Amino acid sequence: MYSPPTDPADRQRMAKAFMRAVDELGATVDGREVWGWRGRTLSACVRSERYGQCWLRLMTAPEDKATGKIWEGNQKAAELFDLRLVKPELYDVVDRVEGGYGYRAELSQYVPEPVCSPSPVLSPHMVVPPEAWWKSLRADLDAVAESPTDRVAVRQEWADRNVPVFLNRPAPRITEWETAHGDLHPANLTTGTPYLLDWEGFGRAPAGYDPAMLLAYSMLAPEFSARVRETFPVLDTELGRVAQIIVITELLQSASRGDHPELVGALQCLAQDLV
Repeated sequence: MYSPPTDPADRQRMAKAFMRAVDELGATVDGREVWGWRGRTLSACVRSERYGQCWLRLMTAPEDKATGKIWEGNQKAAELFDLRLVKPELYDVVDRVEGGYGYRAELSQYVPEPVCSPSPVLSPHMVVPPEAWWKSLRADLDAVAESPTDRVAVRQEWADRNVPVFLNRPAPRITEWETAHGDLHPANLTTGTPYLLDWEGFGRAPAGYDPAMLLAYSMLAPEFSARVRETFPVLDTELGRVAQIIVITELLQSASRGDHPELVGALQCLAQDLV
């Protein structure tokens, strides 16, 4: 959960577009507003005439950028994974362009379970989920990894440019690829089942990428991170080492832009262990 946009005009613009989407989808607002990263999304629980209680997520971008991988991610994931995995089913999508901005409204199954963390970075006080939770997560990620897609989450060229910058070492060669959720952190997992949320970034990535991402975001919660390692033995292989180097580089790059600075020290220590 993030703060609303700092510019009142952006907040008003999004609120207006959200209510328009509510009307277009035949729904009524049934919960408080929830803002996404840097005000790029606005969501709330709604009640649909057709589907009952749902989750409505409105995404925005400048008109010339309202397309491509991130924009289409949840819809493409629904086509590939709905009713195959424990993820919210996507019911409807409405697109609109107005005033130089594009908007995409996604009406999805409402999941009543809380997420593991309000922030991607897991709190040290997080209670480690039971065995069934880990088995479900492992089964779903295995199914994702084996699913064919032409979407790309990580590129070797990106690693070649950025690993030397942020880790002062040559980039590793990625030799095995698989499909990944692409943003597997505690704020995208629910505590009960678990449901896997927010699929906009899924695509091909280094083998072990999703477990490496979950591990990196849980480094401040030692008991949880230890269970991640236990559940995903790939992390202790050469493939897992490569995936962790890629993920650490991504998160250090993100931290250089102001995101989750509290994680930097732990990421640097993890990188040292991977030499």
